[in-house]
Amino acid sequence: MSRLAKKPIVIPAGLQVAKEGGRLAVKGKQGTLFVDLLPGIDAEFREAGSVHIVRRDEEKKTRSYQGLIFRLLTNAINGLTTGYKKELEIVGTGYKAELKGQDLTLALGFSHSVSFSVPAGVQVAYDPKANRLTLTSADKHLIGQVAANIRGLRPPDSYKGKGIKFADEKLKLKVGKAGA
Repeated sequence: MSRLAKKPIVIPAGLQVAKEGGRLAVKGKQGTLFVDLLPGIDAEFREAGSVHIVRRDEEKKTRSYQGLIFRLLTNAINGLTTGYKKELEIVGTGYKAELKGQDLTLALGFSHSVSFSVPAGVQVAYDPKANRLTLTSADKHLIGQVAANIRGLRPPDSYKGKGIKFADEKLKLKVGKAGA
């Protein structure tokens, strides 16, 4: 048995977890997140205020799915209670961002500005003094994907470090020419 599955998932006050067909719906003040139940996995509500993730058979794939569903459900619960935050730094002379509603316009050293439409469920804040983007969301997967897509518009250069990087990312810069 999975070590994670031995423990019940405690549902905090203010959240509701319900089984809807083949998925779990986690409802809170910030919205609703869904976790799909994979084959061979089920959710049981044994005590009030807790959920147990159980498997129906002992196949290897089902055992691995059990831990996956446990973690996805705890991520959804944590997202709706505290939320997730990712910070991106824009490094480079003349590199900047402009926020208009849910559209992000970035000047990244190209001959044209780059437009990025932020999906619903992710809030963006821009600090022009620090040249830092702050993304917040309740969905951990969505915020990670959006942050990766924004970073992918201009990844950090390996020589000068110019580009978009995560705030906690450490870059190992290459040495330039020996004569310079």
